Amino acid sequence: MSECHEGLILIQKMVKVPPSKALLLFNSSNNHHSSHSVSFILSHLLSSGMLPQAQSLILRLISGQIPSSIFSPSSFILQLTQTHFTFCSTYAPLYDAIVDAYVHSHSPDQALSFLHQMIHKGHVPRSNTFNNLMCLLIRSNCFDKAWWLFNEWKSKVVLDVYSFGIMIKGCCEAGDLMKGFQLLAMLEEFGLSPNVVIYTTLIDGCCKNGDVLLAKKLFCKMDRLGLVANQHTYSVLMNGFFKQGLQREGFQMYENMKRSGIVPNVYAYNCVITEYCNGGMVDHAFKVFGEMREKGIACGVMTYNILIRGLCRMKKLGEAVKLVHRVNRGFCDVGKMDTAVRLFNQLKSDGLSPTLVTYNTLSAGFSKVGNLVGALNLVKEMEDRSIAPSKVTYTILIDAFVRLNYMEKASEMHSLMEKSGLDADVYSYSVLIHGLCMNGNMKEASKLLKSLDELHLEPNSVIYDTMVHGYCKEGSSYRALRLLNEMVQNGMVPNVASFCSTIGLLCRDGKWKEAELLLGQMINSGLKPTISLYNMVHRVKSDV
Repeated sequence: MSECHEGLILIQKMVKVPPSKALLLFNSSNNHHSSHSVSFILSHLLSSGMLPQAQSLILRLISGQIPSSIFSPSSFILQLTQTHFTFCSTYAPLYDAIVDAYVHSHSPDQALSFLHQMIHKGHVPRSNTFNNLMCLLIRSNCFDKAWWLFNEWKSKVVLDVYSFGIMIKGCCEAGDLMKGFQLLAMLEEFGLSPNVVIYTTLIDGCCKNGDVLLAKKLFCKMDRLGLVANQHTYSVLMNGFFKQGLQREGFQMYENMKRSGIVPNVYAYNCVITEYCNGGMVDHAFKVFGEMREKGIACGVMTYNILIRGLCRMKKLGEAVKLVHRVNRGFCDVGKMDTAVRLFNQLKSDGLSPTLVTYNTLSAGFSKVGNLVGALNLVKEMEDRSIAPSKVTYTILIDAFVRLNYMEKASEMHSLMEKSGLDADVYSYSVLIHGLCMNGNMKEASKLLKSLDELHLEPNSVIYDTMVHGYCKEGSSYRALRLLNEMVQNGMVPNVASFCSTIGLLCRDGKWKEAELLLGQMINSGLKPTISLYNMVHRVKSDV
């Protein structure tokens, strides 16, 4: 069956249903589409006012997502705009959809070409269509084209405040403040009122141009017009004052901002902290940092970098390294390793030497997220800097291998630690025992537990709970119960999981007396059994 014939069949189906259902039929068709089927669905959507759906369809068409061997997307769209076909009453929406589709596909030249066609044919584009195209031109570093477009067609399109805002921002970014102020005057000639965003954009432009006095005049004019400055307005003007060395005015703006009930954002706080640090007032900077934390403002790497550099400038190198370590530990704890590494690299680029603690913190972070290579590379770098790995370092690497189930490598690392003259501690053994238990190797885990006694090391509750859990997984209720009792005799309280697993296993083995006794011990330990655990013991007891 030919594509044209298939297209006609599809049209016959689509013509009988509302446009939304017709679009579903069109999208669900696996056949190559004909120009007729595409034209019909577009006409159907546009005549029903479904412009976003029409735009999305054209976007799919120009990006090659609608298969057809009969027409190319560019030739088809050209055909649509050159013939009346079924679009007599929908020419303007059609052009709007085409221009918007090309804007969304980041094709400024094509979008501009169809906008010209549209206006030359006497159709008026929507404000959104015109504004979106200007945004694209400015983002594509085509400010001159955007400026020409605005001035060429300003009398033939419906402009709004947003239109002027886009162009004023483009002028400021291009460093042409004169044009920006021309647009401000023109906006008022059009009977429109500038908003806070437009004034803030011009204030920012003036500050970046070094003209903070003009920026302040604009700020005062805003107030006279009854426009309320926002976070960004205060922040850019405050930063402008600081950059021109006008500390008093900058800090005054900061205080005014807070008095106005506006909570400073990260950018504003960073500006103030930077100014204090640059002026050697690190204590003041940390007070502002504390205020920032109290307000619940999330600190980024930049904030910490400013503080670290401030400490370095004051020769407080020890405090700087401690801050890096404390912050990195926080980032590592929540798995933000990219952020932690950036801060770590900044520490080195600032001429500070990371300590063993700093390296261990980062290595542990990499271990937690399963990045063994990252952890090993850090240890190598540490050794290259003549920093010898500690017991903590080796334990971190053992843990990294265990997490990835590389038990042989974990054991090798444990042996290497002992060969290096470092005596393994309870925590090192705990990590190894955990790995062995998770792998069901209870024989080796038991050997390690016994070796602790020979080394005069006392097993902790974590080791006991891990072993109990391992024996329960193995199905050995006798060994689990024996170890649980040993744990209690040594003055430790098993956790809920150890009690529940062992009681469950005893019930499965029909040992209801032992299970009932252990349930009592659990209650006496201050732990609360679940109803299901009570029922399990009662059921096993009743079945005997």
